[in-house]
Amino acid sequence: MKQESQRIPVYFMPGMAADPSIFDNIKLPRNKFEVIRLEWQIPDPDESLQHYAGRMLGFIKHENPVLIGVSFGGVIVQEIGKLIDFKRLIIISSVKCRDELPPRMKFAAKTGIFRILPTSLANHVGHLEKLAFSDFLKKRARLYKQYIGVTNKQYLDWAIKNMVKWDCEKPDKRVIHIHGDKDEVFPIKYIKDAIIVKEGTHIMIVNRFRWFNEHLPELIISGKLKKKKIYNNLT
Repeated sequence: MKQESQRIPVYFMPGMAADPSIFDNIKLPRNKFEVIRLEWQIPDPDESLQHYAGRMLGFIKHENPVLIGVSFGGVIVQEIGKLIDFKRLIIISSVKCRDELPPRMKFAAKTGIFRILPTSLANHVGHLEKLAFSDFLKKRARLYKQYIGVTNKQYLDWAIKNMVKWDCEKPDKRVIHIHGDKDEVFPIKYIKDAIIVKEGTHIMIVNRFRWFNEHLPELIISGKLKKKKIYNNLT
């Protein structure tokens, strides 16, 4: 039997192609939590999402862990959650089922148009900052350059395909969903039953880390937030 004084294991899964360094500014109290950051593995071209989740399960060494995933990483931890018992499952800037995907992704899945995306250009990410023609785009290019972790074309083709074609019709009611109302990848109008972070974008795990540092401990321990905290102190 686990001792009450034992720290809670928290596994973080980054977003599509992202490096675990996106969690560098997430600071959970070390006396209460043990943080483990997962990294993307290169999939086989035709590997199923379920099989991939099984492989990722090999990196989880604790019983009843907390699983936290960002964007496509949120999809991965939900698939892992189907294979093990967990204490909490939290997704950030992600979706809980196909119904929450925006129409353009459903269209891409239906038509197969995602297959023509130039994923090989990811190898040239270092040039994005030079090509950006506005301060906003330059800032985004620097962030992309800083946090991109996987430029492997095989991985990117696989990840995009499995994101838009994710076969999940019914959300797991145990999933805790945190979403920004300015998310440009998964617009908030398609998201249901989420904790809303005002002015939060798709990369809020990076630029709104103070919100997560304040609220994640309570979410992990109790599974919910006090209502007043959802809308206050969102710096």
